[in-house]
Amino acid sequence: MKYESQKVALWYFAAAMGLFAVQILVGLLAGAVYVMPNLLSELVPFNIIRMIHTNALIVWLLIGFFGAAYYLIPEEAETELHSPKLALVQLGLFVFGALAAVVGYLFRIYEGREFLEQPTWIKAAIVVVALMFLYNITLTLIKGRRTVITNILLVGMWGIAIFFLFSFYNPSNLALDKMYWWYVVHLWVEGVWELVLASILAFLMIKMTGVDREIVEKWLYAIVGLALFSGILGTGHHYYWIGTPGYWQWIGSIFSALEVAPFFTMVVFAFMMVWKSGRRHPNKAAMLWSLGCSVFAFFGAGVWGFLHTLAPINYYTHGTQVTAAHGHLAFFGAYAMINFAIITYAMPYLRGRQPYNQLLNMWSFWLMCGGMAFMTFVLTVAGVVQTHLQRVLGMDYMEVQEQIALFYWMRLGAGVIVGIGVVLFLYSIFGPAREERPASIPTGYQPAE
Repeated sequence: MKYESQKVALWYFAAAMGLFAVQILVGLLAGAVYVMPNLLSELVPFNIIRMIHTNALIVWLLIGFFGAAYYLIPEEAETELHSPKLALVQLGLFVFGALAAVVGYLFRIYEGREFLEQPTWIKAAIVVVALMFLYNITLTLIKGRRTVITNILLVGMWGIAIFFLFSFYNPSNLALDKMYWWYVVHLWVEGVWELVLASILAFLMIKMTGVDREIVEKWLYAIVGLALFSGILGTGHHYYWIGTPGYWQWIGSIFSALEVAPFFTMVVFAFMMVWKSGRRHPNKAAMLWSLGCSVFAFFGAGVWGFLHTLAPINYYTHGTQVTAAHGHLAFFGAYAMINFAIITYAMPYLRGRQPYNQLLNMWSFWLMCGGMAFMTFVLTVAGVVQTHLQRVLGMDYMEVQEQIALFYWMRLGAGVIVGIGVVLFLYSIFGPAREERPASIPTGYQPAE
């Protein structure tokens, strides 16, 4: 590694992967409850299982983003982190808050807003953690070099913190509550998180392809511009049926349709950079995750989002398994995979070894991606059947659930495949390496800045 303080990222990646394993295990349990409804119903009700599954997802992704920032910012800024100790204290507080929230959920201590079920004191602790992080990286960038990548990453991280503040506002009016609730959820995942995704992907492309920084930065500006232009007003696709004025159906439909553009641009960007470089980076697994991230983000967040984002279609499909299909593939493709990419790239440096367990890591890629793709197709078909039987023919909800039970068994099978891929990935990253040689990448692959 170029800078000693980058080692902080190792602890973040370990914590993120620990919570990721928890999320997958709880997700498998949730899938099992779908086909065996009385499983653990007295001990852990389904709403608690789902709560832990979704909250663990959000927290581990954030921890992964923090770790990625602590790894790439010293290299981009060409200086050590302002305070590595503060970064470790921040991680400790964040993990403690996450574990406290889980324990609280098990004892029925939570608030009622989906994804934001954390008690107020934990939300306040999250704000403190975010302020510690922003203080640390902002001072690091002030004393070091500023690049387009670090500027966009910093804007994205500040956006995450600012929009989270809306989680404290919980009006009694349900329509108003939902409007501000989406300020957190949508403007995170379809707004500022896309800035974080694009900046990490740009960093990986520079490091692994050697393409000139100016070319990467031009693409980065285009991706970010499209993401913000479409994503902010694209929030309107959540306002169709909650009691807001009818013009949101037009605004939401038009701008949501445009949300495909930044993800398509991301695919073209990633593959163009690799094609222009003509180089084969030694860390093939990291390159695979980077390219795969752009493709799965395009299909999950872009194509599957577009499938039911137009108001006349969403009138029938919202709240069905079509939504679940889109949500699973979008989160996995856009945000989980970029974390896997930066972790796969950085770990050989953090552990002081050459790229290791490449084949095992790439097997985990194909198992996780194959399982998630099959799960998405299964849920999509289940959602189409559910929409027709329930929303068009007017059949009873539980009767429809019986009709699509086979699809839930298939989803559970796909989840098991994903789980096997997760085990392989964790072993390939944290397990023993066959070669103990120091990490050494040819100079040509680490371009002069």
